[in-house]
Amino acid sequence: MSELRATAAGDDIITPLRPEIVRDADQTAHMAVVQKPLSTLERIYNQVWLRKLLILAVLALIWEAYGRLLNNDLLFPTFSATVKAFIDAILSGVLPARAWASIKVLLMGYACGVVLAALLTALAIMSRVGTDFLETMTSMFNPLPAIALLPLALIWFGLGNGSLIFVLVHSVTWAIALNTHSGFLSVSNTLKMVGRNYGLSGPRYIWKILIPAAFPSILTGLKIGWAFAWRTLIAAELVFGVSSGQGGLGWFIFENKNTLDIPNVFAGLLTVIIIGLVIENVIFRTIENQTIGRWGMHS
Repeated sequence: MSELRATAAGDDIITPLRPEIVRDADQTAHMAVVQKPLSTLERIYNQVWLRKLLILAVLALIWEAYGRLLNNDLLFPTFSATVKAFIDAILSGVLPARAWASIKVLLMGYACGVVLAALLTALAIMSRVGTDFLETMTSMFNPLPAIALLPLALIWFGLGNGSLIFVLVHSVTWAIALNTHSGFLSVSNTLKMVGRNYGLSGPRYIWKILIPAAFPSILTGLKIGWAFAWRTLIAAELVFGVSSGQGGLGWFIFENKNTLDIPNVFAGLLTVIIIGLVIENVIFRTIENQTIGRWGMHS
């Protein structure tokens, strides 16, 4: 039947029926999505790491050009002079030892700050008093620069790793706790009800429902906390960086500044930058790709 006859308000209305079309597999074999192949230049441009490497190369060229134009290593050494001092300091073993001294203290302070932030956030999620406590403490201490606590750290813990870890914990805790708590509050009510329907509560509810749903915010807090901790550590070492006769990168920079070895000062700064780039673009990027990227949570 190619048409349907119906009656409406006493009149006959003929409604044509659209015939069904069924194609065999042989008929659709030649059908395909037409895609324009990318050129070699476009494929190269789509590589994120290559674009970033190009940016770094341009910055290095500008650095070299300005240093040669200024022609004063005491004020601003060239990029090539800095790289030479950097390689010499690595071969002598001084720079790796100083870098490891800083990283070791950073890991201890960062780990303590993450644990403290996790406890405060869990307490805030499980009770209203905990929420009020976290909001009050964050409002009080988050705007307080960690470097301002150096005098108290010296009095309480003396000249050593204890003082450094104290200021690092302060730098890390509030940024992570604030972002984590905001992420937990943004979790949809549907996911929360799913967790409650499964009988989850307490730590299991946080671990299985809240953390996966709020992980983008948590990872952002971890990145911010790391950046705060790294620059706080270098600043603290510049002030009182010697610990048991062994200083970190900040102390390496301070020592070479006192001897007016400016290429080595820039080599220390270059090391700080390289470590920051590696942690941000390798460690955190890998975590992001293995979690947020695989879960399809990119905005």
